[in-house]
Amino acid sequence: MYVAEIRRLAPRARHVTSVCTGSLLLGAAGLLKRKRAGCHWAWRDLLPIFGALPDHDRVVRDGKLITGGGVTAGIDMALTVLDDVMGRDFAEVVQLGIEYAPAPPFDAGRPEHVRPAILASARQRFEAVRETREAAALRAAARIAQAVAP
Repeated sequence: MYVAEIRRLAPRARHVTSVCTGSLLLGAAGLLKRKRAGCHWAWRDLLPIFGALPDHDRVVRDGKLITGGGVTAGIDMALTVLDDVMGRDFAEVVQLGIEYAPAPPFDAGRPEHVRPAILASARQRFEAVRETREAAALRAAARIAQAVAP
């Protein structure tokens, strides 16, 4: 249902956005073929199933498609869209208004920055749902392939 609505609305949208694993929904809707896309680091490797080109950046723009990494990248992505729609000055006023000045207590927000033990612990937690999530992505990709087959 949601995937069909995304597919229906995307052609007329000025921006098509997602953050975190929402990019997998865009992929399931068939919107990522040959497009650069971001996703949460633990699931980024599933993007090629949909023909996407995984990108490690926090905010990734490919045409009208704008995707973000983990959930916190959503604010960065929203400010990027505001800049595009309303201009930089407006986006900066909003940033100031929400007092968005990230200063995390640790440099552990990216897998390439954390200690190996922390990364291993996080990966172990994600492994509990990996099989289910990967199977769902493969099913969605197969449906896309069926829909476009002659």
